[in-house]
Amino acid sequence: MMNSYKLLSKLSQNLLEILDDEEYYDITIEVGNDPHVKVFRAHMVILNYRSPYLRRILSTNKKKNDGTLTHIKLPNISAETFLIILKYIYNGKLPLKEYDILDIIKILTAASELNLEELISYIQLFLIKNETKWMEQNFNLIYQMSFNNDSFLDLQKFCTELISKQPEKVFNSTDFALIPEKALISLIQHDNLQFSEVQVWEYVLKWGIAQYPELSSDPSNYSSNDFNALKNTLQQFIPLIKFTEFTPKEFLDKVFPYRKVIPEELNESFIKYFLDYNSHSNKTPEPRTIIRRVRGIDSKIITQQHAEIISKWVDRLEIMDKLKNSYKFNLIHRGSRDGFTSNRFHDLCGSSSNTITVIKVKGSNEILGGYSPIEWKGKFLYGYGITNDSFIFSFNNDNIEDCILSRVKDEKFATYINFEYGPSFGYSDLIIYEYINLLKIKEEFSYCYCIKSSYEKPIRKTKSFFSVEEYEVFQITKD
Repeated sequence: MMNSYKLLSKLSQNLLEILDDEEYYDITIEVGNDPHVKVFRAHMVILNYRSPYLRRILSTNKKKNDGTLTHIKLPNISAETFLIILKYIYNGKLPLKEYDILDIIKILTAASELNLEELISYIQLFLIKNETKWMEQNFNLIYQMSFNNDSFLDLQKFCTELISKQPEKVFNSTDFALIPEKALISLIQHDNLQFSEVQVWEYVLKWGIAQYPELSSDPSNYSSNDFNALKNTLQQFIPLIKFTEFTPKEFLDKVFPYRKVIPEELNESFIKYFLDYNSHSNKTPEPRTIIRRVRGIDSKIITQQHAEIISKWVDRLEIMDKLKNSYKFNLIHRGSRDGFTSNRFHDLCGSSSNTITVIKVKGSNEILGGYSPIEWKGKFLYGYGITNDSFIFSFNNDNIEDCILSRVKDEKFATYINFEYGPSFGYSDLIIYEYINLLKIKEEFSYCYCIKSSYEKPIRKTKSFFSVEEYEVFQITKD
């Protein structure tokens, strides 16, 4: 007995035979550009139901009363690619394993132009499953193609995850020098990068020099114009390289020959730093196998740079000090996701220690926050948490270096635990109070304030009330 698969196979075969029919076609399609133009015959009813793009075109190109056939042009698609697409439109089959990967990419691009959504999804998943290694080696091609087309969401996700989880593969791709500046910046900011700082610098240099094919690999041959061109190209990267992580020899060999691409004031400070290297580096250096950075952070308020500064404060370091420990910031509560209520805060965070709270002040560029090594719960309905390791802080979101750190000075009042309050510090130093607006039937943190009391210094210039636009609580753990 014939099964359903054979029935469908027969139907597919018959539909493909219709494509080759020379009698009942009612539309011609011209594809390609001179001198590589080819005309295909097809059937409007099939195209109308299979391609939304062609349906729109056909709706404005109805068959004329004089019997003249409808004729449309698709100059952006080659004849070879369109034949493959046309056969798929008729019989629903596309044996991708029979085609070269570059041909598959052409088919994907054509499918996008014709708005064949199911085919777009199918081809993307095929590439991710079967051609991962090739796409890693040709990362720039895939990156540029996917982010220039809003339909290629799966490939965009592939690129983003590769940058995030395995950035070293992008550095080692054959077309590394062609990747966009934005993508390279994302790469070198990721904590999973298994390279030392000097290796990152070498890759950045390689990328910068590749933008000027006439430049040699020997900087001693560069003119002033050559250095200026390279300096302009690398200006976004210089602040991201931790030159103080280099050994003196690495700096001398790898950086000093290119010193003219570094801003003069930075160059001078680095030279002074390494001339005085022995006075501040009297301990045995740690193994230099990977970059020590804070892990990527899931936040709507702070960046990885904020997280790194906060991590240094946790270890009682200064901003300019070398990062001692790498911390993972685990998001356990977000106001816009979990609710702006004291109950939700205590439900989700009450038993958590080693927490970082960050707050976006409504209607301003201020970021406020605090660190508590102890849990947010007490024996009674309200009381104070005792610790000498907590601190509060503020950032100006327009300038990350414009920040204030204030450590607890009265450890008996380090944190304020009250089931009507959110994460609060000190007697009045950072108070997050829930206000129930009866008119709007909306719970929100709107009667919040910062008045110096139990901490070293105020973190705001004003004592006025503020509202919380967004807030997040992270539990930090050592990497």
